[in-house]
Amino acid sequence: MKIGIVTQSYYPKPGGVTEVVHHTAVELRRLGHEVTIITTRYDHHRRKEPGIIRIGRNILFPANGAWTNVTAGRVLRRRLDEIFRRKRFDIIQTHCPLVPTLPLLTLFADRAGARLVGTFHAAAEKNGLYSIFRRPLDYAARRLDHRVAVSEPARKFAARYFPGEYEIIPNGIDCRRFKPDILPVEGLRDGKLNILFVGRMDRRKGLPYLFKALPIIQRSIPRLVRLILVGEGSLRRKVMPRPISLGGAEIMAVGRVDAQLLPRYYASADVFCAPATGRESFGIVLLEAMAAGVPIVASDIPGFRCVVTSGRDGILAAPGSPEEIADAVTRIASDPTMTARITAAGRDKALSYNWESVTVRLEKSFRKVLDQESKPVPEPLRPVEAE
Repeated sequence: MKIGIVTQSYYPKPGGVTEVVHHTAVELRRLGHEVTIITTRYDHHRRKEPGIIRIGRNILFPANGAWTNVTAGRVLRRRLDEIFRRKRFDIIQTHCPLVPTLPLLTLFADRAGARLVGTFHAAAEKNGLYSIFRRPLDYAARRLDHRVAVSEPARKFAARYFPGEYEIIPNGIDCRRFKPDILPVEGLRDGKLNILFVGRMDRRKGLPYLFKALPIIQRSIPRLVRLILVGEGSLRRKVMPRPISLGGAEIMAVGRVDAQLLPRYYASADVFCAPATGRESFGIVLLEAMAAGVPIVASDIPGFRCVVTSGRDGILAAPGSPEEIADAVTRIASDPTMTARITAAGRDKALSYNWESVTVRLEKSFRKVLDQESKPVPEPLRPVEAE
């Protein structure tokens, strides 16, 4: 198959969608398919990147409690038309298909006969823009030949506004990259209890609750506590606490790290903590920690419950509760038998999400779409007449 993947999130910008696009493209190529990634330009350099076409330029836009990548450009629709007509794809997959600009424009571009698959990633309780623009966005969604959601919360969120059939194909994990027995970061295995956080410092990630949990943890265990923060974000200066409030615990903010170095931070951790308050559709970082053999403490929210079974392969704590976060971390730090059990179960679960298996499911989905009759294009929207 000739496959085009449209995404506004891609390297060098980190993130869940970036990882999904990269790994599925790698595996689809390994399976013998010709894959082209169509994405935005993040800088002014025009270096050659085999299998990647960049158009427009990236800007950041606040949405869903985080900063979202949006592509700006005057002729984006024309460029998409040109790419699709030239490449003659069999399948075009667009990630976050109802998000401006590249994904949404893809739904209206000249596909030159390609079948169109939309993959929905977001999960939330409500979306104001979806409510306001529900009618035109539903029209856009009906232009898709097939809809995929990465989790049940993502499916429920999308179907609430845009009813239809959605196939659930989860995100995956590179279990060859994230695995136990990797060399830790030099100097971090010094006897302290290392709690690791990986992600953007956005409001929805819940870092203030983890900060409030640190002095409780420090009072509960004899070892010194160190929180390692990997990632950047717009709220970094706002959320970082004063050292005097940490009860002697230490915070080490390392910022964004190289992809090859990230597994070594997991290898340096005693506990991985994801205190997000909501609007998480899946949680790739949870699988990364599981694959690396690190016990997990995560918020008890729908997107994380898709990955973690509390008490079996991790511990889920009430979102926004420093006390429950502290209690879960303390239990892991104080009970090596329980920790070994949930770590082993987590590793087994991560292996079931390896990218090879996930991409085979995606490939089967694409072939099924090609075997089906093409969906008729929905009738153009008509103005609503006043009564």
